[in-house]
Amino acid sequence: MQPLQTSYPIDLVRHFREMHLLVIGDALLDTYLEGEAARLSRDGPIPVVRKTREQRLLGGAANVAANLQALGAHVSFLSIVGQDSAGSLLREALRERDIDDRWLLTDPLLHTPHKLRIMADGQHIARFDEGDGGASHYAPETQQRLLACLEEVYPLCHAIVISDYGYGVISRHCTDQIQRLQHAHPNPKMILVDAQELTRFCHFPCTIVTPNYQEASRFVEAQKLQQDTSEEARPANLNHVEYLARQLRSCLSARYIAITLAEQGVFLLDQQENANHFPAHPVAVAHDVGAGDSFASALALALAAGGVMAEAVPIAIDAAGIAVTKPRTAVVSYQELLQRVSVRVFTGRQALPDHPLARLAQQLEVARAEGKTIVFTNGVFDILHVGHMHFLRQAKSLGDILVVGVNSDRSTQRLKGPGRPINTEQDRLALVEVLDMVDYGILFDGDTATELIRTLRPSIYVKGGDYTDDSLPEAAVVQEEGGQTVILPLIGAIRTSSMIQRIKSQ
Repeated sequence: MQPLQTSYPIDLVRHFREMHLLVIGDALLDTYLEGEAARLSRDGPIPVVRKTREQRLLGGAANVAANLQALGAHVSFLSIVGQDSAGSLLREALRERDIDDRWLLTDPLLHTPHKLRIMADGQHIARFDEGDGGASHYAPETQQRLLACLEEVYPLCHAIVISDYGYGVISRHCTDQIQRLQHAHPNPKMILVDAQELTRFCHFPCTIVTPNYQEASRFVEAQKLQQDTSEEARPANLNHVEYLARQLRSCLSARYIAITLAEQGVFLLDQQENANHFPAHPVAVAHDVGAGDSFASALALALAAGGVMAEAVPIAIDAAGIAVTKPRTAVVSYQELLQRVSVRVFTGRQALPDHPLARLAQQLEVARAEGKTIVFTNGVFDILHVGHMHFLRQAKSLGDILVVGVNSDRSTQRLKGPGRPINTEQDRLALVEVLDMVDYGILFDGDTATELIRTLRPSIYVKGGDYTDDSLPEAAVVQEEGGQTVILPLIGAIRTSSMIQRIKSQ
């Protein structure tokens, strides 16, 4: 599938900050104890690890909430923890990430799920797990409080993410309550289900389920054992994944089945049995802890913001592609995702984190959030002269940040004809960037600056007095992006073309 050549995916990401999502599921605490192993213990053939760092991170559904918060959304996180130290530390970690913990219920009978990992010199030595599983571990009044909270927070959200790690928060009572609210509400919510065990969701109507390959395989095997059917021959690779997706489709009430395949991307099947494979970005060293949470979070937000699957899934893959580059349980920020999506859309290539356009889009997004006015202009700037200086100084006076787009050599040749440019694109860009009134310079290859304007979204677009709004191909997109076009009067009669002709004649 070719990358979408439109700014709409970028707009979807920008709308994330307007979304309010409810996350309901099992909250886990992930603790990392790190140290250096200098010798073996006298007590046995085990390393003695001198502790150097202790890190506490949100896991399970809490990590989904953290990802949604980092992506700019408003988050309500509904879960249950125990009246223990792990529960207190998890609540503290939520507050540190500005996630409201008022929907985090405490149950005196529960031991909070906690995964403690011990690492020596960057290597995992051991993992200690503690915590209960199953709804039977909760007091009946806690279950009732959970259902009451669900009814209270449901009208406030645009979409719901169910993150089920099998510790009992997602009970039959909980899914029944969600179904009742969906039927009673005039505008039912988009619901994404990310569950390690899909059996309890066989008759649960939702928008999409997002099992990984192992989870999909386990579900299909379990269903076949229950139905006592004969083993089918299974094609390999994507053919086998499609087989799994169609088996899931026949057993679940979800409108879409999205099987995540790590470095192989995502396989999507819709209600009409249409199948699509979305490839992933290649990553040199992948850390897959929590990448599924990042995928689910970005996918839910993109769908809640009004995106269709063909746009939302690549955005979610972008998020997962960022998450796997980070060690441990990681979150993806709004700026990181906007940068990755901007580059993919604008260049039509897989996103590169150090792409100049991505960096510039990220910096301008921060400046825009600070209330600064961004001014943009563009041109060839083949031979800088006093007319350019006056024009750029006037442009800078209209706002706080001046960005100048410089035509590449190829686009200059198309616009100006043979023999142009006189100076190379890198030389022209360097000369523009050193001017004191210019904050940022960026090369572009189009005949117009339309796509740059879509990506950078300047408040003001400036051109010289030899143009009018009617003759500017960029004027329409400036208006679409909420900016204004300003035509500045030219000072003097100096033109680059006339300068070149005069040099040649002499």
